[in-house]
Amino acid sequence: MIMKKILFHSLFLATALTAHAQFSEFRPGVIAEGVNYALPRTGIKADVTAQKIVYVPGEFAKYAERYLHVQNVSTEPSTTWKIARMNVYPYGEPDTLKYFTVKLKDKSVAPMAQLTKTGILVAINTTADLKEPSQPQTTTTHHKLDGKKYFTAEILAAASTSKMAELAAQEIFDIRESKNSIRRGQAESMPKDGASLKIVLDELDEQENALTQLFVGYRDTTTCQETYSIVPSGDVEQDVLFRFSQKLGFVDEDDLAGEPYYISIHDQHTVPLPTEAEAKKRKINGIAFNMPSIASVRIFNSATTAYDKDVPFAQFGTIDVLNATLFGKDATTAVTFDPTTGALLHLTK
Repeated sequence: MIMKKILFHSLFLATALTAHAQFSEFRPGVIAEGVNYALPRTGIKADVTAQKIVYVPGEFAKYAERYLHVQNVSTEPSTTWKIARMNVYPYGEPDTLKYFTVKLKDKSVAPMAQLTKTGILVAINTTADLKEPSQPQTTTTHHKLDGKKYFTAEILAAASTSKMAELAAQEIFDIRESKNSIRRGQAESMPKDGASLKIVLDELDEQENALTQLFVGYRDTTTCQETYSIVPSGDVEQDVLFRFSQKLGFVDEDDLAGEPYYISIHDQHTVPLPTEAEAKKRKINGIAFNMPSIASVRIFNSATTAYDKDVPFAQFGTIDVLNATLFGKDATTAVTFDPTTGALLHLTK
């Protein structure tokens, strides 16, 4: 109850920026007067992971149905793209309208203030666990096998491509029959133990897959990631976040070859804002922090919704203040703040 009184009665002082809150050049960190820090504004990031699939037809592709009874095998190379996943999350960046200096007579708080690399205040008299974002990587999985190294002398001596395909198909059927005989224990020369059995079967699998690839082709897959972000200053109604093409992958925002993925953001006004008269009367005299407002965020295209959640946004809310007396010379008050929204997370005395 005492804590609630501190937070909601004696500390309800915010929103108007004083002379201490603006700098021609923001230099976060400890200074002679105290600590320079920023409050964040909230943005939305979408890490979009896509896969590029390159199909390479086999040398015997047009004989796949005739000799292997595999239908619908394309004889033309192709490249297709698809979105594998989308990771959407809020992030914080310094709000250029919310720079402050902690100014205390005894300066006891200055050495105990933790800031992010960009100067956002995250903790006082304690430490917050800050996670570094992972860096996107592009990886390619290759699937090409060398089927020709398993050609028999008879295949190599064939007079036409059609005959080579016929003999290669027969070799595939012979390999399958050999594997079945080994599994049934009917082979003339059986492996002596389980380890030897696995080696033999793995080798036969390799031969079959390599020869089969000459008919059905192979697909190489490249996985890559692009990050798109937006920091709204107000409601956003169906803005294009990015465009994506099944043939070209990620394209520019104005490239109509790509299908648009839209984003809409609507403030739910969950935090009452002060009137202009109230704002003029308030002064920052302590530790400023944000009281974010909840907004609905939706990312979608013409077919589906990829993301639909409520997210707190710093810039849609207001500012409150922790009184400087909480951090006096003999005080042990510890506070942590959300680096994404600037909201008060924990306060202990």
